[in-house]
Amino acid sequence: MKIVIGAVGKMKKKSPEEALINDYISKTRWSVEVKEVEEKRVLPVDELKVAESDLLLRALPNDTKIVVLDERGETLSSRQLAERMRVWQDGGIGTVAFLIGGANGHSEHLRQRADLKLSFGRMTLPHMLMRVVLAEQIYRAKTILDGHPYHKD
Repeated sequence: MKIVIGAVGKMKKKSPEEALINDYISKTRWSVEVKEVEEKRVLPVDELKVAESDLLLRALPNDTKIVVLDERGETLSSRQLAERMRVWQDGGIGTVAFLIGGANGHSEHLRQRADLKLSFGRMTLPHMLMRVVLAEQIYRAKTILDGHPYHKD
């Protein structure tokens, strides 16, 4: 199974966040790719959310399982996320994309298109730090499924 971390905005090269993300990705036994999109036009908030969401969707293969990160989404434990990913993997899902929206979030169209709306809690985190947390949770999910002792309950 291939994992895509789709994110609005560009990460600074050689930043501490990039180093952490690359470390988790390199240890994960799934293929993990970060795809960044950026809307350059200055648009009203609602139009910007739609434009950013469309850019994210266009960056993905058609048969992708879509998970949007959204504060109003479902809160899962690491084990529950791992189990969800196991079901997708065993069900033959080729690509799962975790999508991080821009500062204003995802469009309603993308939220409705999502197979899972996932919340990492009600706190707001910086977008670049959220990428690190997500990369770690993807790595953690894979170690749980592999029976590796990284995760402690």
